[in-house]
Amino acid sequence: MNEVPIGQRIDRQYAALSPQEQRAADVVLDRLDDLAVYSASEIAQLSGVSKATVSRLVRRLGYEDFAQVRAQAKLLRGLGSPMGTSSGPGEHAGDPLAAHLAAEQRNLERMGAAVADGRLEAAARLLADAAQIAVIGRRNSYPVALHLRQQLAQIRGRVTVLPVPGQSLGEDLADLGPQDAAVLIGFRRRPPGFSALIEALRARNVPVVLIGDTSLEPWRDRVTHALSAPLDSPSAFDSYAAAMSLVNLLATAILARHTRQGRTRVSTITTWYDDLDELEAPR
Repeated sequence: MNEVPIGQRIDRQYAALSPQEQRAADVVLDRLDDLAVYSASEIAQLSGVSKATVSRLVRRLGYEDFAQVRAQAKLLRGLGSPMGTSSGPGEHAGDPLAAHLAAEQRNLERMGAAVADGRLEAAARLLADAAQIAVIGRRNSYPVALHLRQQLAQIRGRVTVLPVPGQSLGEDLADLGPQDAAVLIGFRRRPPGFSALIEALRARNVPVVLIGDTSLEPWRDRVTHALSAPLDSPSAFDSYAAAMSLVNLLATAILARHTRQGRTRVSTITTWYDDLDELEAPR
């Protein structure tokens, strides 16, 4: 099945659709995020057209039937593809803020349960003792990697974030060895090469801490430590609030292992801030 999302297919062909097909297409576009829970009959009823019209529409868009549309919608949403805005079904339908807060609470609880077995402390111990750390994140994982690097840089030296914009990874990973560590941020919708990167680090005996969502399961047994945070959201886009909280917990656990060293470094950095006038003075 061609995995071009149905929203893009409609955009490309909308002007060529009949008026009734356009009405059905409008309903589909309004419900992209939860399209997988609808049937062809429900789309027809909501748009005021016949089920035959909906069937003609989906065939015109390149699908065999509406079941294929639903299957694609479910697959793309599971991979984190933003489909469209929707408050979603449930007790908070019609109240986007309440639905968002409830989802974030669930994500935080699931993240906490996932690291409550000592794996967070084990990862912190590894990173606290590593000679140098490379934090690696691409695409949507890069902001999380950048935030983790910023936190770790307050605690210890020799922490880099990769890839450097416009550069490849090879030259920056060449010096890593068993005494070092790599933190690989791998949330869903990863670019090609993710598995190859893990295997290359394993081949060089570089300890790896993997941070991602539940889609990291195939690699959990191939890394030293794996920490997960869900991205579930009632909106069209994944939420990284739990991921950022996980980074906060990890950095705090590392600081706890070297409290005096960390505080000394923070003090030194603060002096540099003052000397370079890098931070706005408090009012």
